[in-house]
Amino acid sequence: MSSPYEVEECRGVLRVYSDGSIVRSSQPSFAVPVHDDGSVLWKDVLFDPQHDLQLRLYKPASPSAKLPIFYYIHGGGFCIGSRTWPNCQNYCFRLASELQAVVISPDYRLAPENRLPAAIEDGYKAVKWLQAQALAENPDTWLTEVADFGRVFISGDSAGGNIAHHLAVQLGSLELAPVGVRGYVLLAPFFGGTVRTKSEAEGPKDAFLNLELIDRFWRLSIPIGETTDNPLVNPFGPLSPSLEPVDLLPILVVAGGSDLLKDRAEDYAKRLKQWGKKIEYVEFEGQQHGFFTIFPTSEAANKLMLIIKRFVIENSN
Repeated sequence: MSSPYEVEECRGVLRVYSDGSIVRSSQPSFAVPVHDDGSVLWKDVLFDPQHDLQLRLYKPASPSAKLPIFYYIHGGGFCIGSRTWPNCQNYCFRLASELQAVVISPDYRLAPENRLPAAIEDGYKAVKWLQAQALAENPDTWLTEVADFGRVFISGDSAGGNIAHHLAVQLGSLELAPVGVRGYVLLAPFFGGTVRTKSEAEGPKDAFLNLELIDRFWRLSIPIGETTDNPLVNPFGPLSPSLEPVDLLPILVVAGGSDLLKDRAEDYAKRLKQWGKKIEYVEFEGQQHGFFTIFPTSEAANKLMLIIKRFVIENSN
């Protein structure tokens, strides 16, 4: 009997073998130093005991008033990534400090062990956890003393952006009181489809997120036997329910001009805008996928932070 061989590998931290076994590294694929200077406090909280899922809470050390709440759902093609990875942590420090917000960064179950819709279900649970905190008789004062539950924003990066989209659709009709979601931020959202877009087909082979890796992430994360036209992947696929009648809150969509996912993000924003939804689309010329976490102090990342800040302020009143 031949020994198992590697069939899939993702950024050095996930390996899938021919016998179905899966090996995950405990190391992050982005080994950058964590910039924890004490100006932002943080702690971990268990939000889903059933699946042992935690979220990381951040808050400015000396807030001057009650703060908006900003979810940051990490990326990683639904297969890798964690709230504990230094690139995620550094971005959350920055969001908490620059937005003057409580930042909530939840983990979610990863594929291929847990294929979609597991990650989306976990994103929903992370928001319901906040509602439970707002209603609790003995809440966690670390959070409740500074958080304004009426000003909540849900953002997601790449796969997290896909989750944020599904939450925008699901939560539109659900009662979350006293939690008031005010808007969504989709940062280079990870959408797909069986028909290639121009940016996918013509994007550089050496892109940070190239077509081979995009296809691999989908292969490992979509339900077995499904295609990338599954509504979880393609909001406008042949089987996807129309978003036209859905009552959506304001959405900010961000893409890098050199990101292979750019065309899908732009198409998403255009279609929703045509249906009269409150959508803002911002494209950063020449920027790759994940530019704001890979180069968090770059001019483009700084500009994006100001755009997010304006979006939060405009939709807080």
